[in-house]
Amino acid sequence: MPLAVLVAGMFMSILDVTIVNVAIPTIQNDFGTTVEDVQWVANAYTLALGVVVPLSGWLGDRFGHGRVYILSVLGFALGSALCGISWDLNSLVVFRIVQAIPGGIIPVITLAMVYRIVPREKIGTAMGMYGLGIVFAPAVGPTLGGYLVEYVDWRLIFFINVPIGVLGAVAAVLALPSFPPGRAGRFDVWGFLAVASGLFALLLALSEGESWGWASYRVVILLIYSALSLALFVVIELEVDEPLLDVRIFRHWQFTNSLLLISLMSVALFSGLFYVSLMLQQAQGLGAFETGLVMLPQALATAVTMPIAGRLYDRLGPRLPAVVGLILVAVGTYLMTDLRVETPREHIMWLLVLRGFGMGLAMMPIMTGGLAAVPPHLVSRAGAFNNVVQRTSAALGVAVLTAMLTGHQAQMMADRGALVPATTAPPALGSPGTPSLLGLYAWYQQTNLQVYVAVLDEIFLVTAVISVLGVLGALFLRSSVRAAPGPPAAPAEPAPAEASIPSPRPAPDAGPSLRAQPAAVGADGQESRRPGG
Repeated sequence: MPLAVLVAGMFMSILDVTIVNVAIPTIQNDFGTTVEDVQWVANAYTLALGVVVPLSGWLGDRFGHGRVYILSVLGFALGSALCGISWDLNSLVVFRIVQAIPGGIIPVITLAMVYRIVPREKIGTAMGMYGLGIVFAPAVGPTLGGYLVEYVDWRLIFFINVPIGVLGAVAAVLALPSFPPGRAGRFDVWGFLAVASGLFALLLALSEGESWGWASYRVVILLIYSALSLALFVVIELEVDEPLLDVRIFRHWQFTNSLLLISLMSVALFSGLFYVSLMLQQAQGLGAFETGLVMLPQALATAVTMPIAGRLYDRLGPRLPAVVGLILVAVGTYLMTDLRVETPREHIMWLLVLRGFGMGLAMMPIMTGGLAAVPPHLVSRAGAFNNVVQRTSAALGVAVLTAMLTGHQAQMMADRGALVPATTAPPALGSPGTPSLLGLYAWYQQTNLQVYVAVLDEIFLVTAVISVLGVLGALFLRSSVRAAPGPPAAPAEPAPAEASIPSPRPAPDAGPSLRAQPAAVGADGQESRRPGG
């Protein structure tokens, strides 16, 4: 029950990211604004996440993970209600920032709490359930969002979070065990300013690079400032006694390798969702809800596979499911390089299902295998790194691939236009044997769509290569499950068998008077008893 409560809360926070993207055109029409301005509904949320996510681990250790989780769920519900009653674009952007603050905290806090309430030998199965929010929520977002936007009202995509958030907070109070504050230490102000400003600048450059121009003065300055700020953050964290995010965690190769693989998978996941959706809507003329229905089987395939992947991790370790899953993603993506304007929707759907099986099989073993190499008291900080890498790599991948798409599309249209000599006189419209103006426009539009889909095929080829690189990286994962580094556990006794830190009390004799259930060790190194002991 505690695990179900945590997964539901995180699913709500991540679902909001993709479900809002579907409503962007409708919001633009409702508020009568430009495309560039309405994009700030999504960009403001992303930028706020980059600021708050590094702070999440420290907040959990300082005030207690349970308390921070409950307040974050309620805060997310409040922010969603404010977004639903927004009266213009400016108010909606401000309320999206308010919504993003608890929305960025929830996934990090949830991950740390999962590691505290689940026995180590079952952590793979638990992470398979946890992963539904990371992979399944973005995939199901277009379907749910498309239905609400087309048949109800776009404001409902925000209002729907209010009752879910309130019920989730009540369930958390009733079901979650006690999570006392841990070893938070003094707040690292300078480290926070460095990493927050660096991530803000990076995400802003990635969000506005297409409209401002990647070689423009503003984008170049933002990228340089981001690189310098993040480098300064590393220096600060290596010097202070109580770092906000301990960068020494990257000494654990398994964790570093898992972050590299997560970044590659995030690019493959979100670029597939983004560009397939574009193709279905722009090249085949589907609506938002119809597009979501085509992509829904992929989400269902992922949902079915992730719990299986968790059980495989518990038995076999991360290497085998990760390698097989990434191979499926690479094959499914490569087969999409042959798409055409007239490709049947059923064919696209089955290719997406193949990718969904691969994503569900690989994502959680990779993440869990990396976290298994981290000391227990650093899991919450490692979760913050995971969250930052997922969001920045997805934004970076989509931005770079979109720049490639725009450039190649313009070049291919110019190449086809060059096939007609400049000295060729245009046909006299209306004369016998010549097409009408409407016919010429239809030819141009058809050519433009064919070029667009051809360039998308090139993007899918690049994504397939990225997935192959992930397969190579997955070969370096451990082939068996190992406990996270830390003091050895005590011999088999009725006392806490899962604890990695010896209890200062003498172990009691086995007997019927022993009523305490096994204790789980928290991210702060402390024990937390489950209800019922």
